[in-house]
Amino acid sequence: MGKQKLEKGSSNNANEVKESSSGVHMKKELSLWDGVAIIVGVIIGAGIFVSPKGVLKFSGSIGQAIIVWVLSGFLSMLGALCYAELGTMIPKSGGDYAYIMEAFGALPAFLYLWVALFILVPTGNAITAITFAQYILQPLWGTCPAPYEAVRLLAAATTCILTIINCYNVKWVTRVQDIFTATKMFALLIILVAGIYYLCVGHVENFRDPMEGTNWDPGHIALAFYAGLFSYSGWNYLNYVTEELKDPYKNLPKAIFISMPVVTTVYVITNLAYFVVLSRDDILSSEAVAVTFADKMLGSFSLVMPFFVACSTFGSLNGAIFASSRLFFVGARAGHLPRAICLIDVKRLTPVPSLVFMCIITLVLVMIEDIYVLITYVSFVEALFITMSVAGLIYMRRTKPEALRPIRVSVALPIVFLVICAFLVTFPCYVSPVEVGVGVAFILCGIPVYFLTIGWKEKPYWLNRAFNDFNNGCAKLFMCVPAEDEKFYS
Repeated sequence: MGKQKLEKGSSNNANEVKESSSGVHMKKELSLWDGVAIIVGVIIGAGIFVSPKGVLKFSGSIGQAIIVWVLSGFLSMLGALCYAELGTMIPKSGGDYAYIMEAFGALPAFLYLWVALFILVPTGNAITAITFAQYILQPLWGTCPAPYEAVRLLAAATTCILTIINCYNVKWVTRVQDIFTATKMFALLIILVAGIYYLCVGHVENFRDPMEGTNWDPGHIALAFYAGLFSYSGWNYLNYVTEELKDPYKNLPKAIFISMPVVTTVYVITNLAYFVVLSRDDILSSEAVAVTFADKMLGSFSLVMPFFVACSTFGSLNGAIFASSRLFFVGARAGHLPRAICLIDVKRLTPVPSLVFMCIITLVLVMIEDIYVLITYVSFVEALFITMSVAGLIYMRRTKPEALRPIRVSVALPIVFLVICAFLVTFPCYVSPVEVGVGVAFILCGIPVYFLTIGWKEKPYWLNRAFNDFNNGCAKLFMCVPAEDEKFYS
């Protein structure tokens, strides 16, 4: 959309901008531990406090729910290993967008960008912001749910505050991420210790017949995995910011290898703690599983749990905003979005227009009331495009055998991952046909948009002029300059 290049800006800003012979770029400020904090911080957010109910609902039994949690972690680890190869072979920000572009070309990559822009990223951010607001307001209303308007207003305000922080300074973002990652781990530690204590004093009644009520229908099993994988979503977010990661060939795979086993272990033990303390009916009737757990186990100290959960989701939202804004930045830099979105602030070297644009879309989705429907939409579309990215890995083994691969996984891993993803994409079609149909329809709507804005090379003068005026107007408004693509990152 609007591929005309912007002017670089006045020369008096030259000293404030990091430039090279190929243009303006964002700084490499992320260390290995910043990468680990981003992955752990993004993954451990709303999901572990929202999804236990959804996993149990579709699984039908405690035993199968635990199996789903374990296998979801295993599947996420498989995916992360595949993405380690993709991320070091194609060390560019943008994650799936960059990989699909490299493997299959412009149209499939644009379709991913299209659904990520309007469904995947803002919906995930909206769910996290809403969860934060629900938990932070919970103590004020006691056993009653907080009013819809209060929750949505606080969610919107939080999204705006974190967007401002992300616009201002990358180091501020990483500091917020480090602090709130530590806070959420402490909250989960409280749950783990309380659950172990409850188990040690002899409460095993919820595990006497763990497979009772198991739902063996393949479609419902797939939906249970959707809820579980939603909690693990974020394992590929570091691939969105590869260009800002120091020594990505080493630090990207290291961050994955450190963070994923930690997250999987924490998630499984946390769910065991939930199931030790709470019955199946308790979990299914709860709107805030961690708070229900705290009410039963912590007594007068139960009010600390909503606060810690809110801190967890706050950190997760911060990391998601930081990482996902780079996706749209890269898409715009490649000409698949208005060039204004790939502008960089001349003083702070942050992609301000991309952050602002994403914030606006998230604010619209925050108004939707049923977050469980949103989870189904997000999980189906995300599974579809992750399947395409991993298929691209296998395809490029044949078409680009000589490409540099600092990390090279066994071909069996992407094949197994591809088969499982195909199952997750296919079987929910008859259980939730409306949600799946809406997701597919929205993807297909991107095809005419692509041909109108990108495939149509001979656009009329007035349309090109409109694009150019919009881009230059944004450059002046945000005091930004355009970033140019880089070919290699060491």
